[in-house]
Amino acid sequence: MTPVTGPLGDTRRPPTAVEAAERGATRIADRVVAKIAAQAAREALDPLPPDAVPPHATVVVHHESARVRLHLELGYPSDIGARCNAVRCHVAERVDALTGMEVPEVTVHVERLHLVPATAAAQGRTR
Repeated sequence: MTPVTGPLGDTRRPPTAVEAAERGATRIADRVVAKIAAQAAREALDPLPPDAVPPHATVVVHHESARVRLHLELGYPSDIGARCNAVRCHVAERVDALTGMEVPEVTVHVERLHLVPATAAAQGRTR
């Protein structure tokens, strides 16, 4: 193998293929994972109540796991516990699928409830 001369005149060996396991690691920033989690929460809540602020998330990444805290608004009346559970499951699944991180905890904070007006037929009124 012939040596390669660098810009300073030093002699180096030409680069060789490095095995994938020896190349290093990819680190995904907390804010990127937070954006993924917020988008997943929007998907789970579709459609959002009128005038609702879209969900936002904060995330703490430690090694290969992400702890997610979501802030969202829900329509009312609805089964709040079931909606929060659906959001938790969907966010954990999507973050895991898109980042490869384990999601041991998804905390949901309901910031506000929006009264969703029922239609006249749903209230039992007839003409």
